[in-house]
Amino acid sequence: MRIVAAASMQALRSGILIQEGNDRMFDSSVFTITESNLDSRITQATHYLEEYEKEVARAQGAAGYVFRNKEDALGRIKMLVEFAPDNDRVKDLYARAKACVKGGAGNLTTVDPAMTVYLENEENLRRHFAEVSEKAWTDMLNANAENRLDKIYPVPDFNEYTLDDMKGRIVVLDNVRYPDNQFHGSVGEFIWCGTRSDGMYFIRIDGRAWLGPYEAVKRYRRQVDTTMNEVKEWTVIGRISDLAMESPDASENQIAPPVMAWEVEPIALYVPGHIMAVYDKSGEHTGRFIDEDKVKDLKDAWYTVKEIPADVTPERLIEIFMYAIKEKNYDLFLECIDPFRRENPIQQSLVAYHWDLHQERFHGEYIHAFINSDKTVTKVLKGYDDNSIDNFFLDAEEQAQIKEAYGEKEEEAVVQTYAIDKNGKQIGSPVNHTLRRVGSGRWYITSYESRF
Repeated sequence: MRIVAAASMQALRSGILIQEGNDRMFDSSVFTITESNLDSRITQATHYLEEYEKEVARAQGAAGYVFRNKEDALGRIKMLVEFAPDNDRVKDLYARAKACVKGGAGNLTTVDPAMTVYLENEENLRRHFAEVSEKAWTDMLNANAENRLDKIYPVPDFNEYTLDDMKGRIVVLDNVRYPDNQFHGSVGEFIWCGTRSDGMYFIRIDGRAWLGPYEAVKRYRRQVDTTMNEVKEWTVIGRISDLAMESPDASENQIAPPVMAWEVEPIALYVPGHIMAVYDKSGEHTGRFIDEDKVKDLKDAWYTVKEIPADVTPERLIEIFMYAIKEKNYDLFLECIDPFRRENPIQQSLVAYHWDLHQERFHGEYIHAFINSDKTVTKVLKGYDDNSIDNFFLDAEEQAQIKEAYGEKEEEAVVQTYAIDKNGKQIGSPVNHTLRRVGSGRWYITSYESRF
């Protein structure tokens, strides 16, 4: 243990042990207390307590914060309380230290069941889609039973079977690894399944027969079931359409030798326990998941908020924004966001990306967020400020004239929130959210990416 050279002797005389790094600890053996030095010991403890109080204030209720002066402050105060419990100054130090300990432990909240009802609703919805998808999958297998290959592996040898023999035959492929087994071939983009010894299938994924159902599964995850996260293994039902020789190698050089395999055109994708999606070129998209047309009606009953009032306050809009995320109300989520930040396709893609991040956080990090209303700050960015002290010196006509010259008013509000986990413990420090209002319009959120 290295002792800091500067002022080290003075520190030791004062009963203070200083050590480099973050592992400084209070050494009680050198902090002796007597009646003659009691006042100086109280002064020393007060100094460390003041530094500890500043650290607690900076943490703003966040748990896990590193308090560098905590041990020094609490160690001294503990010894002072044991030596002079009736001293008024010591009692005051104890009370302040107790407040610091509680504050440093983080804000703790009793979790109301209403805060987590969205998770229960989502689980019930997931069960619905899992059940209807399982039935739809069984029905599809039964409908294709006569033309289905009963034995998938070893793959029928192309030396024994011609394309005419195999074309149109139905195959059901389990444990299809995507994107792990994705590769670009000379005639298209595929996922390889199987082994070189038992033979392979190449599932074509560059056409709508794959992309339609794949996008439908993504919509399901965003609208219904965050627990699914990213799918790594799929079950695919498809139709053999061709015979191809490709190198199933995703590397840039593609040094693996080529393989002759049956090419499979997807018909449907299935994620057991979650959802089934089918290729459907007659619908709104080229793919749909089972009961997709019922999602809106099934979710409508649980929405806490369905529309945004024109006179919504910044604090209330942030609260609505949170409920839109928790309850998977994507349309309401969009209505909270400044239109200027979702104008073009790139911006819209970013909004969808951050929607996914918000979903993951409300399922893995925190369950609810509170607003520190007393921390809200509003200011005028452009135009005339109706609350300006200037109005005291101007009559109504003069104010109106200046307002017209300044043009349309633009305001900004900053709202502070903090989130809690399932145990009611605050997660991290409070976060600021920025909102904007133009003219006589309503408030919109500009910093929609911010976590809670």
